[in-house]
Amino acid sequence: MRLDRRLLLAGLGSLVGLRPVAAATDGPPEPAPHEAIKALPRTLPGADLQVIDLWPGEPPGGGAGPDADGYRYVEGAVGDITRVARPCLLVMRPANPNGAAMIVAAGGGYEFIAIGNEGVPVGRVLNAAGITVFLLIYRLPAEGWGSGPDAPRQDAQRALRLIRSRGTEFGIDPARVGVLGFSAGGHLMGETAVGSAHDLYPAEDAVDAQPVRPTLAGLIYPVITMRKPFDRTHTRRILVGDDVTALEMKTYSVDLQVGPETPPTFLTQAIDDPIAVADHPLLMFAALRKARVPAELHLFERGGHGFGLGVPGTPAAAWPGLFLAWIRLHGFLQR
Repeated sequence: MRLDRRLLLAGLGSLVGLRPVAAATDGPPEPAPHEAIKALPRTLPGADLQVIDLWPGEPPGGGAGPDADGYRYVEGAVGDITRVARPCLLVMRPANPNGAAMIVAAGGGYEFIAIGNEGVPVGRVLNAAGITVFLLIYRLPAEGWGSGPDAPRQDAQRALRLIRSRGTEFGIDPARVGVLGFSAGGHLMGETAVGSAHDLYPAEDAVDAQPVRPTLAGLIYPVITMRKPFDRTHTRRILVGDDVTALEMKTYSVDLQVGPETPPTFLTQAIDDPIAVADHPLLMFAALRKARVPAELHLFERGGHGFGLGVPGTPAAAWPGLFLAWIRLHGFLQR
C-alpha cells in the first residue's frame, strides 16, 4: 500500500536526527499565498526536513504530470517515491558543516526513486563528514511529462544551479557541489556530469545563470550505456524504448559523452550485478581514462544490484569510506 509524504517525513525525522526549527503547534500551518501544496502538520517530526521546490512555476516542457492527491509526490512504506507532481530537494543538514554539498539521486529504473535505501541512509553518512545533502526528487519520464526522458535531466541541472545560487543561505561553497547517484540515479548524475555544456531548458530566472558542471561525481552501480549487448536494463526501456536511434544512443549513453570538461568521477559496482552489468562502469572508466579525467573504480566480487551502503561486514560495504577518502583527496572536504 502506498503512503503519502506525511508518513515519509515522520520516519525521516527520527531516522536522521534533524534539528528542530520552529516550535510545534497543533494542526497544520497556514500555507503561504503562493503555495499550492498541502501543508504538513508541524507535529510530525519529519516536518523539520526542509523541502525546496526546484521550479518557480510549472516545470519546463509541459505535460500534465501525475496526480499526487495534492502532495508533491507519493511515498511508499519502504521509501520508494512515485507520482512526482512537483520535483524538489529534501535538505539534510550536518551538525558540523564544512561548506561542501552533495546532490544525491537514488535509483529505481526511472520508475520510482528509492530514497529509503539509497537516499536517507547515504545522506546520514555524508552528513557525518560535514557535507550538506540535497536528496533530488526528480520527475519520472513515464509520468506524463512533455520533456519525457529529459525531464529528470532538467531537474538535475536546475538543482545544481539552485543550490549554488543559495550557497550563502545553506553555508556551502558553490565551488564544492558534487553529485552522487545510484543505478538509474547514477545514470542521471552521469548525464549531468558529462552534459554540463548543454542547457536543457530556457532560463527561468536569475538562478539559471549559475553553472551546471558538478565539482565531482560519484556513480554507484550506475546504468551507463544504451549500447548492445549491455542495454538490457529497465532504465533503457523507460528512456528510449526498444528501438534506439543513433541520436538516442549518443544522448543517453554517458560514456559516449565524456570529454575533458567531465569532472573527476568515482565508480563502484559489484561484478555479480545482474541488472547493470559490470561492463557499464568499465566502459565509463575507459572513456574517462581516454579523456584524461581523474577517475577511480572499485569492483567488488559480490554485492548484486541495489546494495545501498552495502551489507555490514561485506566488501561492498567499504565503498562509502573509499568514496569519502577519494573526495578528500580532491579537496572536497576542506574547511
